[in-house]
Amino acid sequence: MAGFRYEALDDAGRVQRGVLEVDSPRQARKMLRERGLWTLSVDALTASRTARRSRVWRGALPAADLALLLRQFSTLLDAGLTLEASLDALIEQADTQAQRELLGGVRAEVLAGQTLARAMEKYPRAFPELYRTPVAAGEQSGRLGEVLARLADYAEAREALRSRITLAFLYPALVTVVAAAVVAALLAYVVPQVVAVFHNTHQALPWLTRALIATSDAARSWGVYALAGLAALGWLAWRVLQIPSARFRVQSFLLSIPLAGPLLRAAAATRIASTLAILIGSGVPVLGALQAAAGAAGNLPMRRAVEETGRAVREGASLARSMAQTHRFPALMIHLAASGESSGRLGAMLERAAAAQRIQLEHRLSVLVALLEPALIVVMGAIVLAIVLAILMPIVELNQLLGK
Repeated sequence: MAGFRYEALDDAGRVQRGVLEVDSPRQARKMLRERGLWTLSVDALTASRTARRSRVWRGALPAADLALLLRQFSTLLDAGLTLEASLDALIEQADTQAQRELLGGVRAEVLAGQTLARAMEKYPRAFPELYRTPVAAGEQSGRLGEVLARLADYAEAREALRSRITLAFLYPALVTVVAAAVVAALLAYVVPQVVAVFHNTHQALPWLTRALIATSDAARSWGVYALAGLAALGWLAWRVLQIPSARFRVQSFLLSIPLAGPLLRAAAATRIASTLAILIGSGVPVLGALQAAAGAAGNLPMRRAVEETGRAVREGASLARSMAQTHRFPALMIHLAASGESSGRLGAMLERAAAAQRIQLEHRLSVLVALLEPALIVVMGAIVLAIVLAILMPIVELNQLLGK
């Protein structure tokens, strides 16, 4: 049998899409008529179509969509459906045409005799190696549904962690941008109109007022050029960071900063521990898990630490001892890895390490945000106070002269 993707109209005029496994397009149209559907199109899902589709599809699935796809896939397999039937159901439930094309291409590869992991290799950006490796192990062990469920948990936890980090810094970033815009508006438009009256009094202005006037003049005269220079500097920094050696040095420096360093290290350790837990728990060997987990580290110094750990394990050292030699991983993660190796429950211990690191990361984030918010308010208040004092001091002095 072959696979055919169809589009048809039901009695209510709604478009129905899906995949049928029949011998010919004629049989597919007959089956659709028996279902009471009006056929619009029937296209064969062949290997050549799959190859063309693999060249067209180059995007990555959003993390939330990937997690939902894996969860649905696992549920369908656990319900007793075959791999092909599960893919058919996923194609029918897909929300977008792009996802239907992607899943149709995977199904065509499976119908051509490829394993699910090999079919996913045709779409590396949609299904990274981190996900394909456990799928291959799950197919070999007969635990594909369980592996897909664990991958769905992993994808959901990773997306939740990313969202928490983003939301934690969203408010301070918005406050900083708004404060900078308010100060710029005061210096460019409000201050010149207020202090213009002082020029007619011919009085000696306080140093704070003179400094404010000079800053305002500079902002009006050179503000546009300063913004252009900052944009050019940002673009140059971005280009420099594309060089691996430069990015490695910058990220190593960030890891050594007192506040940012522990936060970045905890985030990377959480990703590495959870990745190793899902891979090893799915039956992937430790060396293969380390190789796949290197890409999930998030920064180059931690990635190099994972690679050094893999080389040491390949030479016969234990995982915990190899991790300790890099001096990059948290002590808790090393101790739990050692406990897992001695008890034969390495995957479970690494999952516990990931959970502990996740809690520690959230605590560090909450502390950092709690410190940033009042610090931003104090800085903004100090700037506004300086502007107000610079404007009021000449007025107070003028009133004192008039009073005499």
